[in-house]
Amino acid sequence: MPAAKQETHGESIRVTRSVVLPLAEVELQVSRSSGPGGQHAQKSQTRVVAVFDVEASSALTDLQKRRVISRAGPVLRAVAQDERSQVRNRDLAVERLVAVLRAALRVERKRVPTKPTVAARERRLEQKKRRSRTKQLRRPPD
Repeated sequence: MPAAKQETHGESIRVTRSVVLPLAEVELQVSRSSGPGGQHAQKSQTRVVAVFDVEASSALTDLQKRRVISRAGPVLRAVAQDERSQVRNRDLAVERLVAVLRAALRVERKRVPTKPTVAARERRLEQKKRRSRTKQLRRPPD
């Protein structure tokens, strides 16, 4: 799944049309990355954890906060230790955090029940008749 390009406004990120998340509300924690990588991995702090406290946010309305908390919890976390660069991992962690927040904020549309048209019903019945004739022709003669 390709990562969507993040639209940034100075020190904030556009999550949805109505939500702009200030980067000041995202806490970034760095630590040493696990796994292979030789001396670089053991000596540099390239693992980044992005933490967002939903309840303390000023970017979300009360309704949005309730929706996010019910779907994703009161604190959102995203970890990135894929790259050797701390800067790149920071960008990845923030992208992942925004993706989780965007998914939690998504409002499912109500399904509007519809009825098949007269023409669609006729096509369906005609198809059933054709299929029936085909199967009848496969039967052995009586």
